[in-house]
Amino acid sequence: GSAAGLGNDFCSAPGCRISASLSLLLQRICTHFCLPSSLSAFEQRDIMAAPGEQRIAVPIDDPNADTEWNDILRKHGVIPEKPPSPTPMIEEAIVEGRRLAHENRLEGKDLDELDELEDLEDEGFLDQYRQKRMAELSNLQKKAIHGSVYPISKPDYQREVTEASKNGPVFVNLTSSMGTNIESRILSELWRQAAKEYGDVKFCELRATHAIENYPERNCPTILVYKNGDIAKQVVTLMTLGGVRTSMRKIDDMLVEVGAVSGSDMRVVKRRQAAEDAEEERLAGSSIKTGTAGRLRGDDDDDDDWD
Repeated sequence: GSAAGLGNDFCSAPGCRISASLSLLLQRICTHFCLPSSLSAFEQRDIMAAPGEQRIAVPIDDPNADTEWNDILRKHGVIPEKPPSPTPMIEEAIVEGRRLAHENRLEGKDLDELDELEDLEDEGFLDQYRQKRMAELSNLQKKAIHGSVYPISKPDYQREVTEASKNGPVFVNLTSSMGTNIESRILSELWRQAAKEYGDVKFCELRATHAIENYPERNCPTILVYKNGDIAKQVVTLMTLGGVRTSMRKIDDMLVEVGAVSGSDMRVVKRRQAAEDAEEERLAGSSIKTGTAGRLRGDDDDDDDWD
């Protein structure tokens, strides 16, 4: 398109006025883009053969802005078309997320919790989840061949850990020999809870110095996860898991990470949902306290006005 076309785009609308600076800019564009009539046909052909050499810099504040100027520049190919707005995609993702959340609202609930929802949920839908939970429980009971922590010694290590890991992940807790190591005591307690809940996973425990001579006390406790005869994961102290605040959520995450259990395992889902619910209640309580404190401060200010 020519510069005259640019001018026409502005002036075609009724009542349109072009500022002096914009008119000057259009004249400059016309000077550079329009071919003088005095040029011969051969000269015009040579100029048109290399249009890129005839372009000038057009001032653009924001090429993505919704302005009349940008619309005209896009029409004439001076700036590219605007990319599609992400808003529809975001809205679609939100709708899909809500749909999935509604469909999976009963995930993680045990049989007793499902019974409590009889008056709130469709009976057929609830029965479907009951059957699913019963099948999961039956499957877990069949796989629960452990159920407690195995205290092992160095001579047992090859058989109880390395070889056993070829049948499934084995979790080893190298404990401290000092009773003052708080993290080691915390992990030992979590180990017992995990072994009880995840009877299908093998948990072992032994003194670090019994497994590895002169093993540094500062590295205790140490978690070793064996899989297929090799170490698949190693965690030295609980620092990366939350220190003395380490919880079963972190043990769950580790089990999922190494493939010992699925992320959709009902034990993992239930604890995750319980933690999320507790966090929502904490935030709601904090919000209520903040609002109450604000109102009390407002009442105090009102009282001061009467002094």
